[in-house]
Amino acid sequence: MIIVTGGAGFIGSNIVRGLNRQGYTDILIVDDLKNGEKCRNLNALLFRDYVDKDIFLLKADSFFDEKTEAVFHQGACTDTMEHDGEKMMSMNYEYTKHLFHKAMGNKTRFFYASSASVYGNGEKGFSENPAHENPLNVYAFSKYLFDRYLRANAGLCTAQVAGLRYFNVYGQQENHKGRMASTVYHFYHQLKDTGEARLFQGSEEFKRDFIYVDDVVEVNLFLLNHPEISGIYNCGTGEAASFIRIAESLVKLMNKGKLATITFPEALKGKYQSYTQADMSALRKAGFSRPFTTLEDGVTRYYEYLHQYDGFIPYTERCGDE
Repeated sequence: MIIVTGGAGFIGSNIVRGLNRQGYTDILIVDDLKNGEKCRNLNALLFRDYVDKDIFLLKADSFFDEKTEAVFHQGACTDTMEHDGEKMMSMNYEYTKHLFHKAMGNKTRFFYASSASVYGNGEKGFSENPAHENPLNVYAFSKYLFDRYLRANAGLCTAQVAGLRYFNVYGQQENHKGRMASTVYHFYHQLKDTGEARLFQGSEEFKRDFIYVDDVVEVNLFLLNHPEISGIYNCGTGEAASFIRIAESLVKLMNKGKLATITFPEALKGKYQSYTQADMSALRKAGFSRPFTTLEDGVTRYYEYLHQYDGFIPYTERCGDE
């Protein structure tokens, strides 16, 4: 069995889909459905069972045995604007530590979601070097702290453990994320509803490393297929692209709309990553050689999901039967 926490969420549901395509169906999905819209993310997936995250935590011992092959821990509070540090640390740090120890006690392989937000403004670069880490908000801090905990307790690892520092991920199955959904998602709906893609003032200077969710899945599956590889790795493309480039790509695909400028929010000042570009040398050295999807190709593929299926994987693609 494989456990996927956050399996009804954005990246988690896409990982389940990727596992299905490799023939895995003995999958336990752990999540919460307080946001009921997330259940639509499960329609195209094959899995053995679903359990609420609180029940999973209370009965974690019963889910770990010799048949538990791996845990993909994708569940987290991902709202970078969340100011409740106690909530964030409980959900992202303590929860991850708890699962890590359960997995290691059972010699179960453990893959978890870290974040490029640990690099802060990136003034020292974006390689997996502790000297480059400077989180700007409590979400980033919660991710940074478990990375640090893992490094300090590497001796506790009884099985493969790998963390992926996701850069700006976009793609199908993120509808439920609301304001935290990708720029591609928001620009598409803005253009569709109003004819304008709204960019922050100064966007011509803002560049991020945008990675299509299918590529994120491929990196996770690469790790699953290579049990000898452990560590903390960046998961981006190695290319920084402008928000304007995304908006212009969507205008071209939709054959409508224009770009508009809005005031930069006060709440984001001093907490905003205006530039990210993953150093992918560590992952490449580990053996991941697959090319990443170009921004234009990724936006085009995601646009088709948004245009045809409201952003969801259609149930007709269940188990890769397209």
